[in-house]
This record gives sequence, C-alpha cells and structure tokens, in this order.
Amino acid sequence: MELQAVWPHLRPDSRDWLIAHNGEALPPSILADVLAANGGSPDSSWWSRDDVGRLGLPDDAVDWIESVANGEIAA
Repeated sequence: MELQAVWPHLRPDSRDWLIAHNGEALPPSILADVLAANGGSPDSSWWSRDDVGRLGLPDDAVDWIESVANGEIAA
C-alpha cells in the first residue's frame, strides 16, 4: 500500500503534523497512526531511519506530502 491510499485513513491531526514536519522522524503518536492506517505493515519500504535510528517516512512519501502541502496534487 502507498501513502496516497493510507492518507485518508490518518487522523486529521496526523496529516497536519506530517505536512508541518515533513521529512522529520515520526513521534510515537504519528507512528502509531500510520501503522494503524497501513495495517501495521513492517515492510521496510514504508520506513526510513535517520542517523540516530528513529523511524520516518521514505523519500517518495516525503515528496508526495510536499506536493500535497504545496497544492500540486489533491490528497
């Protein structure tokens, strides 16, 4: 599943946080919401890690969120 398919299932506050903090490591509440929305997928294609090992979203998801934030695509 891709972020585009999961996006509508995220809480509005999670979507707002992802837009405001795009590319940052995910805090536990946002991570839990993304996991719940994607069925708890442990698939590594869903996740990236920063230099201290915190989970975040991969580059393609970050790029997609940026496009949504800039109004380039509808979510």
